[in-house]
Amino acid sequence: MTGEAESEGLAATEAKLLHELRAARRKERARERRTVEIPLTPGQRIADAVAATMGSWRFIIVQSTLLALWLALNLTAWIRHWDPYPFILLNLALSFQAAYAAPFIMMSQNRQQDVDRIKAAEDYRVNIKAELEIELLHQKLDELREKEVLSLVESVRALSDRLGRGAPAAQ
Repeated sequence: MTGEAESEGLAATEAKLLHELRAARRKERARERRTVEIPLTPGQRIADAVAATMGSWRFIIVQSTLLALWLALNLTAWIRHWDPYPFILLNLALSFQAAYAAPFIMMSQNRQQDVDRIKAAEDYRVNIKAELEIELLHQKLDELREKEVLSLVESVRALSDRLGRGAPAAQ
């Protein structure tokens, strides 16, 4: 009887602990949801906008159309040859565009890398928690298995004693 009372007390303690852990976890999740992301600076917003624009099909199509128009107008001399064949002015304009686009794109990538690093740290933290909970479940299963084996051993011992005394095994 003492073992059963002790086991019921342990189960109640574990249930209470589990309830407290779940409540703490709910509070933590609610706090994390309330955490507002750090607002972006104007430079970061501009870098993201430039990177998003230049990394789109719309930009490629518009730029390709403008380049084709530039080449066609200069080759046919429809308006005037403002940039004759080697297209030095066009080359200068594209170089200028590339010189300014690269730093914007790098700034956006660096910021995204910081965001990814934070997410990876959070994933790591979640994985560690999951690993600890799985370990706890394994411990509980091992304890249950151990109790079951002890119960079976006691039952076998009791049956062996009955058989040894000549008492009937089944009642």
